[in-house]
Amino acid sequence: MIPTLRVLRPGLRTTVQDLGRPGHQRFGISVSGALDPVSLRAANALVGNPPGTGALEAAYVGPTLAVEAEEVRLAFVGADATIELLPDASAVNGRRMSPLRSIRLRRGEVVRVGSLTGGAVLYIAVEGGFDIAPALGSVSTDTRGRFGGWQGRALIADDQLPLRNMQASNRDDCRIDELDLGLPRRLRVVLGPQHDYFPDRAISAFSGSDFSVSADTDRIGMRLKGPPISQAKEGAFTSDGTATGSIQVTGSGQLIVLLPDRQTTGGYPKIATIISADLPALGRLSIGSQIAFEPVTMEVAQSLRREMLTVIAALHDKLKPVPHTRGELSARLRASNLISGVIDGRN
Repeated sequence: MIPTLRVLRPGLRTTVQDLGRPGHQRFGISVSGALDPVSLRAANALVGNPPGTGALEAAYVGPTLAVEAEEVRLAFVGADATIELLPDASAVNGRRMSPLRSIRLRRGEVVRVGSLTGGAVLYIAVEGGFDIAPALGSVSTDTRGRFGGWQGRALIADDQLPLRNMQASNRDDCRIDELDLGLPRRLRVVLGPQHDYFPDRAISAFSGSDFSVSADTDRIGMRLKGPPISQAKEGAFTSDGTATGSIQVTGSGQLIVLLPDRQTTGGYPKIATIISADLPALGRLSIGSQIAFEPVTMEVAQSLRREMLTVIAALHDKLKPVPHTRGELSARLRASNLISGVIDGRN
């Protein structure tokens, strides 16, 4: 029997994501990958996986998953959510657990993740990862190209995600007590590459105004509501390369921040690019979030990236064992075979 996680309810937009597939943009193929790679790495650390192992990225509303393996270890990192552990698919109420920890579930048990708060995405990592063939070196779902991940799409009910492990390892479960997953009030940017297309007053309006995340947002791009940013140069703009975090300005003056499933070239001028150290925070922004932009120099951006890499490198140092609650121990004992055999004393 193939070990799987069965999807009872898919959530609003749940996909398989890893750290993406760089190196193919010259062929028009997006990098894709996790919106919040810090949370993805932390979830993998909690279950003992390499940092780039594919996990589930749930957006806004999480999935309900049934265990069809002897035992699995799962971890949850990202936005806050009600996470319930149910004894079986027919149960209505279960025991709750918090994110930023791992837990073991046995065959037939169910995990139900509700609506997300305080962020847009939550990552669900499984020990050993999913037994999914990579596409161009990655198991990330490219929602625009409709390939990679699980059948090139978001999960639907009755999907059966194959697992690499039938049994969880006999290691302690872990938690992370301190991990900054907050939503920043300002995102730092480096101006360019076409900031000279805009007059000084437009640059001032860009860096001095508040914007909000529009409902017209997906993994390709984040549209922002705010004051229009006027262009100084008229006429057609020659398409050129894009990067995750590029901020395009449309002909009507509205901003579009490009995300991992973006097109590899674009025909709108780009007023600025969000620095790499702030891209994980960008991916956490939910619809309605208020943000502003703060221009910094390239030297500052490079320094902040080094700081982010130091935080990522220290994730394993933040792991702490989870003390078992009485309820967890009782559930484990009830599910275990404590008798190896029976001897008849009369014989």
